[in-house]
Amino acid sequence: MSSAPRWDVHRLPPQTHKTFLVTGAGSGIGYFIAEQLAAAGAHVVLAARTPKKLDLAMQAIRMRTPEAQLRSLPVDLADTASIEAAVGTLEGTVLDGAMFNAGLLKQDRRQETKDGHELVLGTNYLGHFVLGSLLFPALAPGSRIVTMSSVAARWTKELPFDDMESTATPYQGFKVYKMSKLAQTIFAFELDRRLRASGSTITSLAAHPGGALDGLTPSRPPVHTRRAADLLKALPQSPLAQGKDAAAWPAVRALTDPAAKGGQLWGPRLARSKGRPVLERPTTLMHDTETARRLWTWTEKATGSPWSTLPHP
Repeated sequence: MSSAPRWDVHRLPPQTHKTFLVTGAGSGIGYFIAEQLAAAGAHVVLAARTPKKLDLAMQAIRMRTPEAQLRSLPVDLADTASIEAAVGTLEGTVLDGAMFNAGLLKQDRRQETKDGHELVLGTNYLGHFVLGSLLFPALAPGSRIVTMSSVAARWTKELPFDDMESTATPYQGFKVYKMSKLAQTIFAFELDRRLRASGSTITSLAAHPGGALDGLTPSRPPVHTRRAADLLKALPQSPLAQGKDAAAWPAVRALTDPAAKGGQLWGPRLARSKGRPVLERPTTLMHDTETARRLWTWTEKATGSPWSTLPHP
């Protein structure tokens, strides 16, 4: 795949007068996405479950960019009522982009969201589906929705439509995580198809961070402090991993590169693990339209949150 025109995260296109919402912005990769957008002049709505983490994240960003335009948005993606309340506070806000980044890694046992869904799928995928359906009226013409995928999405060969909530079989945390990331990726591409079919100028893309380690991540007090021992422990993995600052680059490129287009997948250049962001070829399953149709139908029924303005392509 072509890497598209050269793009430099250290010299982002100016984002002045643009507003982006980033979920999971209180820590990790989401924090660095917000930091990089703010440094380019964007107004950033930092969304996360814990208000204290959001406060600390805004402090850290302002230590590097004192003039940063930031807003805190507490929201729990595992609770539809929380999502609805959070979106209600954004009335009058016009978004130029939404980054669906927040997520849970594998869990040791099956847990449920407040709405009764399996927790990892419910947070990573269903929560963002509901959030997107409610945010849609606030998106400006030409805006972008970017969904955070994962290399792990490539390791799943099907979606188990007979057991999407992981109740019929013994719970396998990593299997559920992989499924949730595949569902997110399929959603991103299906959303773009539906946007095209509706004549909308809004686009939907996917990105993934590659291998991201805390030990390779530069300190950003009070959000993150890297100890020398953490760095030494992580160094042996550095040939195929990077810090969470660099892991944010594919998402930031998908949001801000003028050459990026709907339906694309961006990831790190080297072995899909580290380096500057480039275009990737999605798997056949990620682009399978019948699987996408079934997933969309199942999701609308599970959440009760239809994207009612979008026709099936």
